[in-house]
Amino acid sequence: MGDNQGRQLASKWAKTAILLSHSSIAPHIPPTRRFTANNLRSMLDTHQMVVVKPVVGAGGHGVIKVTRDGDGYTYTYYSQTKRFASFAALVGSLNNQRKGRAYIIQKGIYLATVDGRPIDYRVKYVKTDSGWVYRAIVGRIARKGLFVTNLCRGGTLVSAADGISRSLSSAQVGEKKRKMRELTVLSTNVLEAKYPGIGQLGFDYGIDKQGKIWIFEVNTRPQ
Repeated sequence: MGDNQGRQLASKWAKTAILLSHSSIAPHIPPTRRFTANNLRSMLDTHQMVVVKPVVGAGGHGVIKVTRDGDGYTYTYYSQTKRFASFAALVGSLNNQRKGRAYIIQKGIYLATVDGRPIDYRVKYVKTDSGWVYRAIVGRIARKGLFVTNLCRGGTLVSAADGISRSLSSAQVGEKKRKMRELTVLSTNVLEAKYPGIGQLGFDYGIDKQGKIWIFEVNTRPQ
């Protein structure tokens, strides 16, 4: 019984919009808007810290953390941080980085950490001849100095249980893994109803410092 490569859906915006339509999933998705200067200003006014990322992309490429700090702004791309005195200068620099590509803006989440490094989780869910099965539930700890956790950017792979224990507490392991599985099944049902033929899904989850689980994105070609 082989894994089903399945239908591909590259647009992060399309997948996010579908999941936001479900009342039980929507509270677990950070507020997300298309990238425009007005939306960026509004999101920074509301949340102070946001993440902007390409609508189509993988491996953490192009993902930028933007913060409003007093009268100025900063953005962090990999380990490089730039500071801007004006919003116009910030937008100009972001537009240079985007190179005309479509981006989305997502509320920044203050993730629980391991030794001061953010950790998130990847759940790989695959359709086989006998139905959907889990292929992996793992944690990814960011390389020191980075906010992205991608393994191709130097992130460290750990078991989900180890990651939850070290970033929250061992008492929360069972509950958090159950909730990620529950959201995975529910989200898969919603996505499959809209896009019949999908066969592989990689869910990127974060758990914030208060223990809330967030869905950052869903990949139809998970690495």
